[in-house]
Amino acid sequence: MTEKNNLSFENTEIAFRHSSNSDLKRAYWLFKVINVNFLVKIGPPITNFAINIGLPIKGLIKATIFKHFCGGETIAECDKTIKNLYNGGVGTILDYSIEGEDDEHVFDNTRDEIIRTIERAAVDKSVPITVFKVTGVARFSLLEKLDEKAQLSILEQEEWEKVQSRVLAICTAAHAKGIPVMIDAEESWIQKTIDMLALDMMHLYNTEKAIVYNTYQLYRHDKLQSLKNDHEVAATGGFILGAKLVRGAYMEKERKRAEEKGYQSPIQPDKQSSDRDYDLSLDYCTDHIAQIAFVAGTHNEESCRKLAELLDKKTIDHNNPHVYFSQLLGMSDNLSFNLANAKYNVAKYVPYGPIKAVLPYLFRRAQENTAIAGQMSRELGLITKEVKRRKLSK
Repeated sequence: MTEKNNLSFENTEIAFRHSSNSDLKRAYWLFKVINVNFLVKIGPPITNFAINIGLPIKGLIKATIFKHFCGGETIAECDKTIKNLYNGGVGTILDYSIEGEDDEHVFDNTRDEIIRTIERAAVDKSVPITVFKVTGVARFSLLEKLDEKAQLSILEQEEWEKVQSRVLAICTAAHAKGIPVMIDAEESWIQKTIDMLALDMMHLYNTEKAIVYNTYQLYRHDKLQSLKNDHEVAATGGFILGAKLVRGAYMEKERKRAEEKGYQSPIQPDKQSSDRDYDLSLDYCTDHIAQIAFVAGTHNEESCRKLAELLDKKTIDHNNPHVYFSQLLGMSDNLSFNLANAKYNVAKYVPYGPIKAVLPYLFRRAQENTAIAGQMSRELGLITKEVKRRKLSK
């Protein structure tokens, strides 16, 4: 039986209940800085330069932007964040955020670290879901070649077999522990290979429970249909489809590459089209809730409200294990904690890893935030509202 709630995303007392006064003041100044486009543009090259020549700025980064958007440098360092989120009813998705590496040894280490997140989740109910990127365990240009269906050399074929073995090891560990693992979406020109790997793993491990999830970027004009096609494959193959629904993260890069190479951009023509397909995907997944387990990864208030209404309309329990809301650590706490307060399943992505390795993730967060119209002013407005409610000096 469902439980109706008057869901509000304006309640800053609930949204920031987990934040100390010092956390809140740090967030206020951080978002004020991120709101200045000029600083976000010059920040990454200056920071990289400073670290590369050995200037002691890691401490400053760790105490500010890293502390806000990341859990720590190791799983153990994430403990405080995991506990803090769970006290507010929000689960943690440990996200080992190393990216852009090309070394086989690093790929093996990343596989082992992802398995450690699964092992942590198996003994900690506050970590309900895990995640990894295929480019964390595979060379980007190899995936690109596979997507192009180019002939692999003997060495590349051996390399590809190692990649498949790493993905299999992660998904096997997830299945053995009964812990869901999401495979993140990446650039469109390597995504076909990732989709194939994900469906293969679902076929193996999703027969009784949703263990493996693939990610559908609905800012692509073909992904709603992909979701429906994969559901048909799952129904025919006798397994549950695991789907993480997001809008997307590579829009500028995708459009630029399509223009340079002279092919049709895979990105929707406008935001309204992305919003439409995202909401249609929510409708489709809730229509097939027994066969599709999904995570709605979104910072869009209307999409969160839409999904909450769909669950009530279709008499689906708020805590149905096939439905999760998800946001990123340090963002949209008004969504995460108010949804959790209304007894929906919610989990935050908690990135972690060595500071230097996680910097690309942090810079992308800042740059994406300034690119989203109104997002920064919305975040800053809510933080300011709570600062005033607590009568804090800025």
